[in-house]
Amino acid sequence: MTLEQLKELGLDEEIAKKILEAYKEAIKDKYVPIERFNEVNEEKKELKNQLEDRDKQLQELKVKAAGNEELTAKITELEELNKQTKEEYENKIAALKKETAIELKLKDEKARNIKAVKALLDLDKVSLDGDNLIGLDEQLKGLKESDPYLFGEDKLSGREPKPPTDPVPNEYKKNPFSKEHFNLTEQGRIFRENPELAAKLKAAAEGK
Repeated sequence: MTLEQLKELGLDEEIAKKILEAYKEAIKDKYVPIERFNEVNEEKKELKNQLEDRDKQLQELKVKAAGNEELTAKITELEELNKQTKEEYENKIAALKKETAIELKLKDEKARNIKAVKALLDLDKVSLDGDNLIGLDEQLKGLKESDPYLFGEDKLSGREPKPPTDPVPNEYKKNPFSKEHFNLTEQGRIFRENPELAAKLKAAAEGK
């Protein structure tokens, strides 16, 4: 929804801006920017490169330290620390990537509120295999059946415009005051029974 679309509905610009701001505030938790997903992948690549460089440097240092037990022991300690750090960061990146993939999936499934839907899911039973989420589709299917209101397009609600009312009843579509259906007898009857309708028919016949 854009400002231009609201203005096309006939809304004043100031009112349209307020509606747009309120709408953006209402949906701010529903969407995951694709930039965030790309950022996770870039962080993972950068971390991998850094750790690989560090491993290479330690291996080179280990060769140079051959025969020096104290230095070799220190290098071994650093290698273990490097391995532990690598595992911790990879776990964090994997968790972040999984979370982002889940939120993108919920966006595609038109979840009205991503945080609310996530709270109803057992995310421990969801895993990420490459780009595929395993164990999520089944949960979403059940949730859509039990709580369908959590999903669907958000639309602006408002009153339906009432169709214009026709002041002339169907039985008088053949206007006895018009040239095509001119009828003095019918005119007299309508004047006696419904003077207001007679005036409307007469005005319609005269093009007023």
